[in-house]
Amino acid sequence: MCLSAILGFSACGSQNPSESADGKMKVSVTFNALYEFTKAVGGDKVDISTIIPDGMEPHDFEPKAQDLVALSGAQVFVYNGLGMEVWAEDTIAAVGNASLIAVNASTGVTPITESEDTAARGQYDPHIWLSLKCAETEVANIKDALIKADPTNKDYYERNCTDYIAKLESLFNDYSEKFASVEKKSFVTGHAAFAYLCRDFGLSQKSVEGVFAEGEPSAKQLTELVEYCKASGATTIFAEKMASPEISETLAGEVGAKVETIYTIESAEDGLTYLERMESNLSKIYASMSK
Repeated sequence: MCLSAILGFSACGSQNPSESADGKMKVSVTFNALYEFTKAVGGDKVDISTIIPDGMEPHDFEPKAQDLVALSGAQVFVYNGLGMEVWAEDTIAAVGNASLIAVNASTGVTPITESEDTAARGQYDPHIWLSLKCAETEVANIKDALIKADPTNKDYYERNCTDYIAKLESLFNDYSEKFASVEKKSFVTGHAAFAYLCRDFGLSQKSVEGVFAEGEPSAKQLTELVEYCKASGATTIFAEKMASPEISETLAGEVGAKVETIYTIESAEDGLTYLERMESNLSKIYASMSK
């Protein structure tokens, strides 16, 4: 039904993408992290629209015709890939925009296979934007697409890309040293979204959601997770902005730990940039391991 609606829309949609009224290139992205990367590279040369509204869970999103108005007239479409937007390829084909340059931002990333405790929705874990190293790849892929669409401003996009990757690299280097100095290498989080971040720094995550995926935990499940937290010396249970903190709070109460908010950067959060939110995440994770 969703695809039929899109097909109906494409018949009357724009077939000839054009620049926005102020001369900027029209770019459509799927969610907030990709907006941040595209804005960093495209700067004042791009007019970006985000398909998945803030506050909506991207994993569960299914586009309707009205969600794709911007895409029908866009010159570039940026999506994450790795199953994050299962609708993307069909939508690209259906929207009828022959000039559209679509970029799968995960191209070149070595994917992590989903495990049973991640409440898997596909073969691979899609949360690559929460890794600074994978973010570098996504930014470079976006840069290549913008240059393809607008070769006149190639130097501008390349310069912005280089500058932004340098900032990602600087943050990575800062925390690579910090995490190397701690003995404890694991943390407990509500949603298992941080596997790529863990790969960056040699860490491991334990997902509360994986244990409680079917709703209220059994006494046995809760006991096992409490024992894990105590054995690993967990003093902090992380909860995500986009998810209910109730489960994390329940566990924290059992363990005698505190609950800290961590960002998944799927929606705009607290008026902060990607780099600010990643620095906050890393700072909190490091602090939890340093106690």
